[in-house]
Amino acid sequence: MLSTAHRLRDAEDFRTTTRHGKRASSRTLVAHLRLPEGASADEPLVGFVVGRNVGSAVVRNAVKRRLRHLVRGRLMLLPAGSALVVRAKPNAAGATSADLGAGLDDVLSRVLDPR
Repeated sequence: MLSTAHRLRDAEDFRTTTRHGKRASSRTLVAHLRLPEGASADEPLVGFVVGRNVGSAVVRNAVKRRLRHLVRGRLMLLPAGSALVVRAKPNAAGATSADLGAGLDDVLSRVLDPR
C-alpha cells in the first residue's frame, strides 16, 4: 500500500499536475509528472484517476489497488518534491498486473526523460 505521506489529494494539485506536467501514455495508462520549482526535500506525491469508463466500482477499485502497489515500488525513481498523476484508460480493467507494470515503467521512463 502507498503511504499517506506520498498521496496526492488536493484537487488543485491534480489540476496543476495534469495541466502543466509532462505527459506520456501507454495502452493502459497516462502519466503526468510535475517537477518542483526549485530544490525540494519533500517526498514525491502520487495521485490516481480511474474514471467510470474503466468499469464498475469494484473494477475501478481493483485497478487503483494494483496501481498503488506498483507505484510504491517505483517511488525511488521520482524526484523529491515532484507530483505524479496516473490515469487509467479503459484497457486497464482487463490488463494483468504485469501489463500495468510494463505500461507504468514505459510512461515513467518517458516522463522522467529530460528531453
